Amino acid sequence: MRHALAAFALFALTLPAMRAVAQVNPYKDGTPGLTGYRSEVMAEVMIQEDKFLRLAEAIPADKYTWRPAPDVRSVAEVFLHVSAANFNVYKLVGTPAPAGLDIRTLEKSTSDKAKVMATLKDSFAHARKAITAMPDADLEKSLDWFGGKNTERGVLLFIVRHAAEHLGQSIAYARMIGVVPPWTEEMQKQQAGAKGKQ
Repeated sequence: MRHALAAFALFALTLPAMRAVAQVNPYKDGTPGLTGYRSEVMAEVMIQEDKFLRLAEAIPADKYTWRPAPDVRSVAEVFLHVSAANFNVYKLVGTPAPAGLDIRTLEKSTSDKAKVMATLKDSFAHARKAITAMPDADLEKSLDWFGGKNTERGVLLFIVRHAAEHLGQSIAYARMIGVVPPWTEEMQKQQAGAKGKQ
């Protein structure tokens, strides 16, 4: 019990610092034009977009081909895999991928940092457009899903979970190549500055 109270106290003390560091805070700033479940999904997508883009920027261009083992995705391939999902899965809730975009080859299409980042940014813009365009009435619509059934609400949940898994993977990759996630680095600097003022 003491450990739980100590952990909560530490969390409560660091929460203001965490909030000050955040670049995007849809929980404070809102998701204009959306309410309810779609607003909640949009908030998560906005946070993921911010973290993916900041991390992608922090990783040096010469590390975009790095992979921890021969049979797994490279840094660039992870970012493009997330992009492909953003372009592809939202078609299930009514927003098809842009014409001419080959989803099947996107993941291995480039390792050029600028192109990867542009694709990642475009894919999150596509995601935000899809969530905004989707009517609340469609959330309970049923569709075939991996041999079973799901709702469009469940599709939105899946795509957020999928991106979160790969954000974690990207953070691990970054740390393995010596890159501290920008939001962590900012919090560490802020905490060091606060200690210096004591």
